[in-house]
Amino acid sequence: MKIAIYPGSFDPVTSGHLNIIRRAANIFDRLIVCVMINAGKNPMFSQEERVDMIRKVTADIPNVEVDSSNELLADYARRKGSCVIIKGLRAGSDFENEFQMALINHKINPNLDTMFLTSEHQYMYLSSSTVKELGAYDVDLSDFLPEQIIDDFKKRVSTIHQGGNRK
Repeated sequence: MKIAIYPGSFDPVTSGHLNIIRRAANIFDRLIVCVMINAGKNPMFSQEERVDMIRKVTADIPNVEVDSSNELLADYARRKGSCVIIKGLRAGSDFENEFQMALINHKINPNLDTMFLTSEHQYMYLSSSTVKELGAYDVDLSDFLPEQIIDDFKKRVSTIHQGGNRK
């Protein structure tokens, strides 16, 4: 069984992420979408909330499992029996960073390769950061977020902008 891992912070999971998930799930027997910790980011949603949102939007994809981890990706992949990491690329600037990470992951786990899937044209500009910015201005998010999580996202944005606490 070929198992791939699609790691990310997914804060929140966007329509671009979902597109990569669907495409990768068509290639592999099992795809693990793993919410990872990124020390350089201050997430809007807790790790558990992000896992729940991804489960909502992937409920119709039978070979997708959603998980979270605080360990090194190369070690996580070894533990899960995966030999492939999936990374979505939007633009050339993404490639440089992702290529460096692929080399590091392969150094730590020589059985681990990285497969790059390019974003489809309608998602080339899309990032979770962009969606969070747009959410602050009450923009129609139907082209940016999966329908199943738009209400959750809007509630969180509203809470933050009313001076509420982040979870």
